[in-house]
Amino acid sequence: MSLVKLTIKGISYSQTQNGAYALILNEVDGERKLPIVIGAFEAQSIAIALEKEIRPPRPLTHDLFKNFADRFDIVVKQVIIHKLVDGVFFSSIICERDRIEEIIDARTSDAIALALRFSAPIFTYKNILDKAGIYLKTSSEEGEEHHEGVLSEPETFGTESNVSGEGYSQYNLQELHEQLENAVQNEDYEKAAKIRDEISKRES
Repeated sequence: MSLVKLTIKGISYSQTQNGAYALILNEVDGERKLPIVIGAFEAQSIAIALEKEIRPPRPLTHDLFKNFADRFDIVVKQVIIHKLVDGVFFSSIICERDRIEEIIDARTSDAIALALRFSAPIFTYKNILDKAGIYLKTSSEEGEEHHEGVLSEPETFGTESNVSGEGYSQYNLQELHEQLENAVQNEDYEKAAKIRDEISKRES
């Protein structure tokens, strides 16, 4: 399976889901985006790593891991989002010490927070991006029917996701697909997740 390199586009705050944030990853050689809902702590840690000028007075958990790894000559080489099961992303951190490579399982949000601190590249497999990536339709494609882009379900942290299709039961499938496209165009990822869930429920 071929790997696809990703970059971080940004972090979007959820207006309705308290304490939730959407981490938006970009396909490097394409136009698809991979959104992952993460918790507030992970969002803060990623945001601080993105803003190089911001230095917390005491090291955050991911900073502590970086300091620990530096002290013992451990290098994070890359992060791979390698699996998507029931809406949950699974990631691996590829580390190296004394030319010996080790693979460590991690939550995607933690893996990305560390990748930023080590300036390590982030990858996913093409089949995961095909399944969970959002394709933003360009103006040249206006008028063409296009539904291949879907929104990934959120990463979970031992609790049930409250992203559901509630409130969309009165719409037919064509209307739902149109609303999904509009939500994606407006970068309203949380709304898109709810609509996508309703579509998936009906088409399953």
